[in-house]
Amino acid sequence: MKLYALLTGLLLACAFSAPPAQAQDRVLRQAFKVAETGFDPAQISDLYSKAIAAAIFDAPLEYDFGARPFKLRPSTLAAMPEISADFKTITMKVKPGIYFADDPAFKGRKRELTAEDYVYSVKRHYDPQWKSPNLYLLENVKIVGMSELRQALMKAKKPFDYDRVVEGLKTLDRYTFQIKLGVPDPRFVYQFSDAGFLGAVAREVVEFYGDKIMEHPVGTNAWRLGEWRRSSRIVLEKNPHFREVRYAEVAPSDASPQLKAEVAALQGRKLPMVDRVVIDIIEESQPRWLSFLNGEADMIEEVPIDFAGIAMPGNKLAPNLAKQGITMTRYPRADISLSYFNMEDPVIGGYTPEKIALRRAINLAVDLDKEIRLVRRGQALKSQGPIPTVAFGYDPAFKSEMTEYNLPKAKALLDMYGYKDVDGDGYRELPDGKPFAIEYSTLADGERRQLAEQWKKNMDALGVNMTFKIGKFPEQLKAANAGALQMWGVGWVGTTPDGDTFLALGSGAAKGKANKPRFQLAAYDALYEKQKTLPDGPERAALMLEAQRLLIAYAPYKFHVHRIWTDMAQPWVKGYSRNIFVRDYWKYIDIDTAAIPKAK
Repeated sequence: MKLYALLTGLLLACAFSAPPAQAQDRVLRQAFKVAETGFDPAQISDLYSKAIAAAIFDAPLEYDFGARPFKLRPSTLAAMPEISADFKTITMKVKPGIYFADDPAFKGRKRELTAEDYVYSVKRHYDPQWKSPNLYLLENVKIVGMSELRQALMKAKKPFDYDRVVEGLKTLDRYTFQIKLGVPDPRFVYQFSDAGFLGAVAREVVEFYGDKIMEHPVGTNAWRLGEWRRSSRIVLEKNPHFREVRYAEVAPSDASPQLKAEVAALQGRKLPMVDRVVIDIIEESQPRWLSFLNGEADMIEEVPIDFAGIAMPGNKLAPNLAKQGITMTRYPRADISLSYFNMEDPVIGGYTPEKIALRRAINLAVDLDKEIRLVRRGQALKSQGPIPTVAFGYDPAFKSEMTEYNLPKAKALLDMYGYKDVDGDGYRELPDGKPFAIEYSTLADGERRQLAEQWKKNMDALGVNMTFKIGKFPEQLKAANAGALQMWGVGWVGTTPDGDTFLALGSGAAKGKANKPRFQLAAYDALYEKQKTLPDGPERAALMLEAQRLLIAYAPYKFHVHRIWTDMAQPWVKGYSRNIFVRDYWKYIDIDTAAIPKAK
């Protein structure tokens, strides 16, 4: 008995002296339905790449996560920007004591964020080396001296001179920088909330990695890139040098009692609250949905429309999912789903009456009611024009030909301009009798296949031979920017609650960037430029409406729908909410590891 007692005592002593078990990491798992292209703010424009970039880089401003209506607040700034009365001068002061994540580019030293980092990051968009798809957003406001510097260096075939002091973009001291615009723009400051565009990039990092910079994002925000398997998996790790930021959000006005309670419980927590974010690229709807149902994903962004009827019949959470504690968040997107016609294509492009009639006829033959009911399962609203319901410039009274389905009218238009079936095969020929076919580029996922089937049915009924080219998003984006696609179906997402970015889809200055169809019309550009200079009000709204009318009349696009998304989260996800202008929502979410079912 004495020996037993001694052994028992030794075992107990060992147990109590053993090191404590490590707390379980909080890991947030989700899937993207489209592959990323990379993570350099100067080179990216797609939604998913910008979401990752926004988690790593810091813009000067951010949107208040819970505030409705949407409201800007300082992110890395000490206070909101000073804006001159004529909307031409913006002065920003960076908060001292913010540091970049560690990286070999810094050679072991701690690197503070300064005003020069923002000046450098803006200048990078002017550097032809990076082929910025967002340069038009800066050239629209004519930052004093920057376009001239770019053009002069390009003409002289010299590298971009980042050290050249330019009047319109310069530092005033270590923490203060100033931007001077050539034209007034009351809303240009909104662009400084988009970290996937104007997030601060350190010059040392760009020079260290060179052409590989897309693979090596180094920023000051809550996350750093921990792992990247291209088009397969992205892992974000908590940035150990992220500044002291505490959760102090408010619940949106329409929040459920459960969300309000969760928001209250999270007050004062240090951000980010989870340790890692693991994102898998799952392009097909079924495996993406099943991974969520099986608990392999903690949340699902945009429940696949194929499963909307069983997941949320009548747009209400299905009882079996509610019993499991799953929550649902439903919200309109600041986006437009569209198809574009390449205006430089010899078959469907051009500005002559017969070319305009061809595009208008195609648009009139698209049955949006069936598209929304059969393919989108009711998760969308018809688009009268490009501007979505949540952006300034949207007019609920505006009705246009974009939502009209009129097959007889479409056929009559084509007949009138000589597009007729000459050889009797059921498909029309060109007015000169040559063969006529359209190639529509799209992706391989289930939703896109169904949309392609709808297109095919609509075009067969019109007598237009449409074929489809299936590809990967990054390759199609590159081809679209180069003007190499005849037609493409894609979405466009706004980063601010304003319609300007949607009107940029027709801006001549944005050809090959936002303006994928390469539409060019002086009358449109005049309207677009004038509305940019005006404060929000009836005069600006009227100009925006007239610009939309021109886009509809010349038809470089078929505007389909504004999407309504429904996200779902597992019961162990706490504080899940969405502000559509906050890309990095991950840092506002917690995982209750004790509530996660243990594997059997």
